[in-house]
Amino acid sequence: QVQLVESGGGLVQTGDSLRLDCAPSGVFLSTYVMGWFRQAPGKERDFVATITWRGGRTYYADAVKGRFTISRDNAKNTVYLQMNSLKPEDTAVYYCAVKTVVSPNPPQVSDFRFWGQGTQVTVSS
Repeated sequence: QVQLVESGGGLVQTGDSLRLDCAPSGVFLSTYVMGWFRQAPGKERDFVATITWRGGRTYYADAVKGRFTISRDNAKNTVYLQMNSLKPEDTAVYYCAVKTVVSPNPPQVSDFRFWGQGTQVTVSS
C-alpha cells in the first residue's frame, strides 16, 4: 500500500504560479511512476504529467506543456508540480497518483493504483 498526501492548492489569479507537493509513504518501489491528474466539475479526470521515480523521465499533456513542470526530490520523497502562467481553465481538483504497471503513453486513469485525496486549484480571471 502507498499513501499519498497532497498540498499546495489554493486560489490564484490568471497568470500566477502555484506549486503542488505530493509525499508518498508506505511500500514504495523505485520502479513506480508518479503522476498528476486533474478533474474539473462535471468533467472526467484528465492526465496532466508523469515522472519516473528512478530516472526522472517526464511526460506532459499538451494542455500544460511549457507551463507546468513535474519534478521529484528523492531525498525528501516528494513529487512537485510547478504550475506557471495559470489560466481559468486550469481550475480543477488536482490528484497525485502512483502507476505500478508498465503501459504506453498517454497514461490512463486505470493505469494508476494509488491516489491522493486531491487538492483544489482555482484560477480566477
